[in-house]
Amino acid sequence: MRDSVMRAVGALLGGVVGYQIAVVAGEYWPSVAAAGFRPQALGVIVGGLVGLLAVPPLSRAFVAAMAWVLRPLEGLSLHDLLLGGLGLGVGLMLALFVGYLLEGMPLIGPYVRLVAGLVLGYVGLHVALQRRDELAGILRRQGERPAGERRPARPKLLDTSVIIDGRIADICRAGFLEGPLLVPRSVLTELQRIADSADSVRRNRGRRGLDILNRLRRELESVQVIEDVGDALDVDAQLIALARAHDAWLVTNDFNLSKVAELQGVRALNVNELAQAVRPAVLPGEELTVQVIRDGKEAGQGVAFLDDGTMIVVEGGKRLIGETSEVVVTSVLQTSAGRMIFARPKSSEPTGSSSLPRR
Repeated sequence: MRDSVMRAVGALLGGVVGYQIAVVAGEYWPSVAAAGFRPQALGVIVGGLVGLLAVPPLSRAFVAAMAWVLRPLEGLSLHDLLLGGLGLGVGLMLALFVGYLLEGMPLIGPYVRLVAGLVLGYVGLHVALQRRDELAGILRRQGERPAGERRPARPKLLDTSVIIDGRIADICRAGFLEGPLLVPRSVLTELQRIADSADSVRRNRGRRGLDILNRLRRELESVQVIEDVGDALDVDAQLIALARAHDAWLVTNDFNLSKVAELQGVRALNVNELAQAVRPAVLPGEELTVQVIRDGKEAGQGVAFLDDGTMIVVEGGKRLIGETSEVVVTSVLQTSAGRMIFARPKSSEPTGSSSLPRR
């Protein structure tokens, strides 16, 4: 149907152009018209046939050219496109002003406006995209709401790791995350693929992720499924492009993804960093009640864990394995993998009388 309409339009336009050419040709060769020949009719017939035959290849070439032009724009968000258009418009306005001032120059005057439009338009587009974060900040400050009026919460984009982890449901219920929760279609597909895995561990992780999403949808009614921006992007690039397109913050457990997102101007919220930040502070000299569950790496050591998973190394605690004992914190070590606490059993703590030197 579309091809038939395009052929009809091509034949009509070709006939009109052929008629105009025939009229002009009749003015240059009046003897042909005087002999009773109608060049307009021939022009309409030939032009219509040319338009009928030329439309299909021309339309295919036009579609291919537009795809080639639009392909670099697939990874750009609407935010970047608007800023790029703003920069291009400013550059073209400057080019118009420069061309108006210099159009009277001999020889090069007629071409100054064209050259200025190309150069300044490109410069304006490039500068706007290169400084998009600064421009966005300026525009946000200009559009700030009056005092006392609440700003809408920014959307949060969830990736597969944070959904499978499960803690996101408790965090949202506690009110630490506001705004709609965005779930890309590709993340849903990945969760379904994991839930259908032959490996029982992966299958249970995928099903837990789907249960977490259903739980969030029932309790908060803020889960929104969004479509992906392009098939050519990998998973991480897809998430970053979606976060930029929806002006959202990315919520993840992936350390590398959060760093890459921040390098590209996308705010990333790492649930593991939140868990580290809210752990209770433990100082040397404090007393804790723990259960020693296994022996440590060094001779005589025992290992226990707090409720938040923090490891406690108990010196001389091997004999207390399986028992609940009181320990005294001796030191706290913060490592890249987390926090480690060293302690000793309270029963082995020297008393005040025994610690005094004997005379």
